Order: sequence, then structure tokens, then C-alpha cells
Amino acid sequence: MNIYRSIQEVGFDKKTALTIGTFDGLHLGHQEILSVLKNKAAEKGLRSFVVTFEPHPRTVVIGLGSPLHLITTIEEKTELFEKAGVENLLIINFTEEFSQTPPEVFFREYIIDKIGVTSCIIGYDHRFGKGRDGGEDIIRGLAAANSFDVTTVGAVQIGDIIISSSKIRHLLFEGETGLVHKMLGRNFSLLGHVVKGDQRGRLLGFPTANIRLSNKDKIIPGVGVYAVKAEVEGTAYNSVMNVGYRPTFVTGELTIEVHLLGFDGDLYDKEMKVTVLERMRGEKKFISKNDLIEQIKTDIQKAKDFFNN
Repeated sequence: MNIYRSIQEVGFDKKTALTIGTFDGLHLGHQEILSVLKNKAAEKGLRSFVVTFEPHPRTVVIGLGSPLHLITTIEEKTELFEKAGVENLLIINFTEEFSQTPPEVFFREYIIDKIGVTSCIIGYDHRFGKGRDGGEDIIRGLAAANSFDVTTVGAVQIGDIIISSSKIRHLLFEGETGLVHKMLGRNFSLLGHVVKGDQRGRLLGFPTANIRLSNKDKIIPGVGVYAVKAEVEGTAYNSVMNVGYRPTFVTGELTIEVHLLGFDGDLYDKEMKVTVLERMRGEKKFISKNDLIEQIKTDIQKAKDFFNN
């Protein structure tokens, strides 16, 4: 896949099938758009092209102080685009100045004049340009004047629920991982580095890896205990993850701790990918240390049963 970070790097080619969007999560709805894009490109002998933005537009439009809760980082999205068979990806630097670009100006200067387009594929709710004023009507007006076709891809649903990035974020906060995984078409994952903690897990007899996320804006699932796969240096381990504020010890700080089943070794400073499989329970406060230890034993056994089934 060709990856471009500047419009100046892109060679003009009218024979292009193209889509535009933020694509946070690259969920089944987004995947349907990419499927239509690939089919259009193959059918008409066009190159496939995705235009996306980094940082997430909300960083600029709403403000740097507002939490983003990204389902996928730009690195994860890039990998997923490539796996989906996208041939070309343009990542536009979304700045405050760029956010003021009127939709017609953006589409004409970037898409029509610089990239080239024969087929444009958009989602049913796609908005773009200053104030999100651009939509299907503007694109179809430009299409009529510039000889390209437009295909609108409808909503994808699971039951009566329309799949969307905002819905997935809500479900992740609620710990509803089963439905999240169905909407994503894959398991949700986190990437980070193992950092020094307070050694509390080791003192309790269950050493944990404390994870610092590689991207501070990455969404963290709701507090609770999860069965996960932890991948370190190419090896995946059955594991238990705790996300929470450790109310038994009143630390007040949200932590991500992973206990690798059957692992005995040094993980400090190593990169770890954590793939979430199932939420086993919510967060609890325990009266005594012994009660906590018994619960940890129960969680570990429950995780082992999960992996053995």
C-alpha cells in the first residue's frame, strides 16, 4: 500500500475510485464502504484510494483538552486499511487552518484537481469541510459538473442497532465487549509498554504488568476484569486484565494491569499488545487483602476455564 502524508506526494490519475473519512474503529460499516470501493476499482480498472485525517478532527474542532477515546490509532487504521486491500492512503494533517476549508474548496482542490476521481464512495452520514457543512448533495453537484459517479453506502446493522463509532465507544465504556467485537468484525485491542508499578500484584502473589498506552487518546474499556491475550515479542499468552481504580487500596488512579498465566519473567520496558476477549466481572472493593486474594484466584480460574473451552 502506498502511504502519502502530503497531497503534493500524490500523482494525479483520473482513473481513481476514492473514499473519504475518519474511519475510527474501521468497523463493519466502514468495511462495507471499503468493499464497495474495491469492487468499483476492480470493475472499472481504477486505483483504490482512501483519504483520512490525523490527528482526529475532534482534536482541532472541539479542542486539545477534550478526550478523544480513539477506537483505533492512526497506526492501527493504516494496518487495517492495508489488510483490507486498499492500494493508496493519503493521511491529511488536520490543522485548525485546514478545518476552515469550505467543503467545495476541499473537494475540488484535493480530490478533483490533485488526486483525480472517476468513482467516489461515501457513507450515508458522511460530513466534511468547515463546520461539517459538506455532504452527499455537494459531492453529487460536483460529480455532475466534473464527470464522476457517486455511490452512497447505507448503514450496516446488527439486529436493530446501527453500527457507528460512537456506539462502539459507548459499548466499550460499558464493558459490552461481545457486541463491540461483532461490530468491529474483530476483537478490540490495546498497545502499550510495560512500566514500573507499585509491585502490589507481586506482593499479593500475582505479578502483573502495568501498561502505559502508546497513544494517550486510545479508549480504555470500562472498569472490570477481562480475559485477554497478551502478546510480547511475538508470543501470545493467555492472560487476565484488570482495568480500574483499585478501590481496595484507594489509589484513585486508573490503571491497566495484566497477569500472564503461567509466565515467569521480566517484562519491563517491553511492548505489549493486549487483545480483549471477554469481560468477566465489574470492579469490586474488598474489605480485606485476603478477600481480594481469593477473588483473584477465582478470576484466574474463570479465565483458565474460558481458555480451555
